[in-house]
Amino acid sequence: MDKRPIGIFDSGVGGLTVVKQIIKMLPEEDIIYFGDTARVPYGAKSKATVTKFSEQIIRFLKTKNVKAIVIACNTVSSNCYESLSETFPELPIIEVVTSGVETCISVTKNKKVGLIGTQATVSSGAYERRLKRADSEIEVYKKACPLFVPLAEEGWTNNEIARLTVKEYLGGLVEKGIDSLILGCTHYPILKSCIGEFVGENVTIVDPAKVTAQKLKEFLAEHDMLSGNTSEGKREFYVSDDYANFDTMCLIVLSSPCKAEKVDIEKY
Repeated sequence: MDKRPIGIFDSGVGGLTVVKQIIKMLPEEDIIYFGDTARVPYGAKSKATVTKFSEQIIRFLKTKNVKAIVIACNTVSSNCYESLSETFPELPIIEVVTSGVETCISVTKNKKVGLIGTQATVSSGAYERRLKRADSEIEVYKKACPLFVPLAEEGWTNNEIARLTVKEYLGGLVEKGIDSLILGCTHYPILKSCIGEFVGENVTIVDPAKVTAQKLKEFLAEHDMLSGNTSEGKREFYVSDDYANFDTMCLIVLSSPCKAEKVDIEKY
């Protein structure tokens, strides 16, 4: 047994969608979440900058004595996972791209796959390479949707502005005849209802969060790192800048309000 907490981080509030699935699957585990609200979004930033930010966050989470790290950010997962694993070999690190790929492979029937994400995630080619490696016949149609992140951060998840933005971004993908759509950013499940309404029931929406939580559970069990707690775990939330909507987003995503403590992340 290992009673240390699990560290989870994202560029902002999108990673709360991963926290939600981890709480469902591992309710007895303590969780420490960090959202980089001062520097969100990551999607338009360089790989070097995103790597630097991620290293600072992991160094902060290490001060909390975490037993594992979950990168609840597709931009970091697709661009920095290998580098971070080399920099912090003492820490197990779970990323979200593998989960999205494996889920998509299992659900697509016509092998026409849509991928939406930040510009950095889409440009990295990480999803496309892994999908093609698994099945060379898969066709991947990609679209960067940078406005989805600020919409999610603002809590505009199902209003007219969100619906028009979804239509503008996803119209071309639907016309390609995709039968599955990977939400390649952990902010995007916050807009899932709006996205699902537009793409229709014939398109399976792939949210990597659930499979990521399952992979984490399997890893902790295999390495005898489950907490063994019999009561619900503790949750701690940290941000890099004051964020007025954090409580609201917790209520939307986690169905409960939560207070976040501000951290000077530049010190780490």
